Amino acid sequence: MGSGQVTSSEPFDFQGKHITVAGLGVSGVPAAKVLHGLGAIVTVVNDGADERARAQAAELEALGITVRLGDGDTLPEGSELIVTAPGWKPDKPLFAAAERAGVPVWGDVELAWRLRGPDAAPWLAVTGTNGKTTTVQMLASILKAAGLRTAAVGNIGVSLLDAVLGEERYDVLAVELSSYQLHWAPSLRAHSAAVLNLAPDHLDWHGSMEAYAADKGRIYEGNRIACVYNAADKATEDLVREADVEEGCRAVGFTLGTPAPSQLGVVEGILVDRAFVENRQKNAQELAEVADVNPPAPHNIANALAAAALARAYGVPAKAVRDGLRAFTPDAHRIAHVADVDGVAYVDDSKATNTHAAEASLAAYEPIVWIAGGLAKGAVFDELVAKSAQRLRGAVLIGADRALIREALARHAPEVPVVDLDRTDTGAMLQAVQEARRLAQPGDTVLLAPACASMDMFTNYNKRGDAFAEAVRELGAGT
Repeated sequence: MGSGQVTSSEPFDFQGKHITVAGLGVSGVPAAKVLHGLGAIVTVVNDGADERARAQAAELEALGITVRLGDGDTLPEGSELIVTAPGWKPDKPLFAAAERAGVPVWGDVELAWRLRGPDAAPWLAVTGTNGKTTTVQMLASILKAAGLRTAAVGNIGVSLLDAVLGEERYDVLAVELSSYQLHWAPSLRAHSAAVLNLAPDHLDWHGSMEAYAADKGRIYEGNRIACVYNAADKATEDLVREADVEEGCRAVGFTLGTPAPSQLGVVEGILVDRAFVENRQKNAQELAEVADVNPPAPHNIANALAAAALARAYGVPAKAVRDGLRAFTPDAHRIAHVADVDGVAYVDDSKATNTHAAEASLAAYEPIVWIAGGLAKGAVFDELVAKSAQRLRGAVLIGADRALIREALARHAPEVPVVDLDRTDTGAMLQAVQEARRLAQPGDTVLLAPACASMDMFTNYNKRGDAFAEAVRELGAGT
């Protein structure tokens, strides 16, 4: 782990500065309003000019902000800073023009970081391919159980700008950060941070796995107390080794096995801490029971350990870890038990939109009748199927790219019966659930873990999960 005193970001005087905001939407509109309020001369550029964009533009223009619709590639003359929406790709012509002109580019997270007051709450930050939202929500629950004023913010839906500039005062913030946000946040320095895992995702945006990992690793830069990594995922530990942190900052691992010194782990059904204790060579602090984690699936226990590590880095007592985990309720469509019908459990993990998430979900149950498929987004399924083959009773495939999963099953699990549903209408999920019921036996789990995005058949993964739950309820009503 590199070491070096990290200076905080320089103050930036926005008064009279010509600032370009790239992109309308959930981050661009509030950023434009904040900058305008600080006295900046703001121009918003946006690729699209649809009805929603025109409505947002009218709202901003009424405040005196210039909006340029239909051209997000040209750098407005005189720009001294660009504040971009996190989703805008780094290879856009706008950013190439900014680089040529020596104009810095910030994301909304960087802007929020720069606008923090002198007594601002420290950030406990979380990133990773999967599990970010759950871990941040668990962390906030633990911090609240310790009596701290906190909120789960960032990529989770609560704007960091609102948290930083709002009237409510916080002791500490639990912050979810995506790789996009981290790419555009050069001066962010968290109190402590965690990278939960790394698997190929968003490679079309980042350009390569190496670039994706490097952006995730930015979360460790300048950490003061702890860089939390996944002992089962060497890539996360490598990022800690490469990070430039403050003197005395420690690498803290989490593991589903028995923890070594400076790790959190599991011993005989107990979550234990061997990092934030006196004499960690010999001592361990009991934090909670595995049964306190909802649901107690392996990857969710890992999320709980990461959340506990960040909370302990902030000085939270062991009792608050247990109380916070007990109080936590996961969001819908994350390995949610829908119902038992005829001795078969039906579980909705529609949020498993990539292979890494689906692998974690499949590892939590056996035997499984697996409902999978949708938009693959360039994913390949051989490794997922090979790892999970022994757990599968059967598979029901839906969606546009289901053939890719069917072919992987034929290669790696040829004995597993497969039902291939060639339909995308609203009744497809009901038929999928009915077919899964036919394949399942008492004691099995029918698991919706699609390993794919949902937009070929549904508005989003929530709607897909809702359709699954509704189909299961129809089964139950018919018994």
